[in-house]
Amino acid sequence: MTSSSVAPISRLLALNVLCRWHDVHAPISGIFNQVVDGIHLEQRELKLANALVFGVLRQQQYLDYILGRFARHPLRKMKPRTLFALRIGLFQLLLMDRIPESAAVNETVKALKAVRQPKWLVSFVHGVLRNVARKKTEQPAPESAAINGQPILNHPDWLLRRWRQRFGPEKTTMICRCNNQPPLLTLRTNTRLISRNELQLLFAEAGVQALPGKFSSEALYFPESSGSINGLPGYDQGYFQVQDEAAQLASLLMPMRDGEKYLDACAGLGGKTSHLATLARKTVQITAVEPDKRRYRLLGENLNRLGIDRVSCSNTTLEQFAAETGERFDGILLDAPCSGTGVIRRQPDIRWNRREEDLESYQQQQVHLLSTTAGLLKKNGVLVYATCSLEPEENEGVVAAFLADHPEFFVDNAADYLPQPAACLVDKNGYFHPTPADGLDGFFAVRLQEKQS
Repeated sequence: MTSSSVAPISRLLALNVLCRWHDVHAPISGIFNQVVDGIHLEQRELKLANALVFGVLRQQQYLDYILGRFARHPLRKMKPRTLFALRIGLFQLLLMDRIPESAAVNETVKALKAVRQPKWLVSFVHGVLRNVARKKTEQPAPESAAINGQPILNHPDWLLRRWRQRFGPEKTTMICRCNNQPPLLTLRTNTRLISRNELQLLFAEAGVQALPGKFSSEALYFPESSGSINGLPGYDQGYFQVQDEAAQLASLLMPMRDGEKYLDACAGLGGKTSHLATLARKTVQITAVEPDKRRYRLLGENLNRLGIDRVSCSNTTLEQFAAETGERFDGILLDAPCSGTGVIRRQPDIRWNRREEDLESYQQQQVHLLSTTAGLLKKNGVLVYATCSLEPEENEGVVAAFLADHPEFFVDNAADYLPQPAACLVDKNGYFHPTPADGLDGFFAVRLQEKQS
């Protein structure tokens, strides 16, 4: 790679990722990995490309508002590559203090030249960005920008309408503001190998500040950027797992007893699987089901790194597992596939990828999965149903549908199983239901206990 191609590589990668996302609307993280795969990059270039992609998606409406004040050509008529180039340049100019104005403008323009855009179009983008750079101190900050008296919150109207009805305007604004900022990195200590205090000291000795979580006794978070995860001390030794406090607390709704069998019905990458295994005694048996081949591979890698060998993993669908297994379980955790509206701060593309009509299909799938797990439960067993959604169709609505078909179950108050500081995250119905306004991922979890016969 020549020196002339190195300069705009971060902007070019960001531009290519965002254009591909616009075409396919698949999850942005997967697209990013596909685009950068096989490209030899310095860590700083990769980090900048990532910051540009995720930053543009978090601040898209704000950036378009500013663009509308400078570009004579209507934004809706611009080609995606042109519009994304302008957004990338603006994001650097207005929201990245460490990038010089000249670099923000010139390197973005070089990225357009690298994909052989017409000279007139390159000149147009250059002119708009230079004009913004000259007048950037006159532009409102994201927190104060408004249209017709309404704050610009960088979320689609359908989602804002729902949240305002559900949470009220003030809390909705808080949730959106949190979603528009990169979340702090949070870890769960692998207490089978090290205590939280010992892990915190290990980080401190390496010059990395880590602070105790607010709700979980195993959580540590980093108030500042800590670099790459696998570069942190203790990573190779399996001393920690990346996991938000909300997910950590959800696992506590499944206290495990000696000699019993438990199932993680949608294991994913194994965050909750490994937490359950950490909490379990040696006599407990845990099975994890994950249908996706890539996630199943990473599940095994994560369990191996954490030194957990007591989990039996199955690369199959829950339906197929239920049809073929003869086992019944004392407790089942179902962290169901969902819209993900509670983790928009981590996956900013979700707000633009989802539609309101998607919620019905998610609910149908979730009710089906929950009913399937009920068939795998021993008498007097426990189901923990969880999502990372804020939408009632996927949460309370699924629970109501399940209880209507399974009157032998009742809702067991989640507050009885969580640390005292987390009691404020449980609503009047006994559901664990934090939002980003609480400083956590948006989450929902309910403990469904079969009535004693």
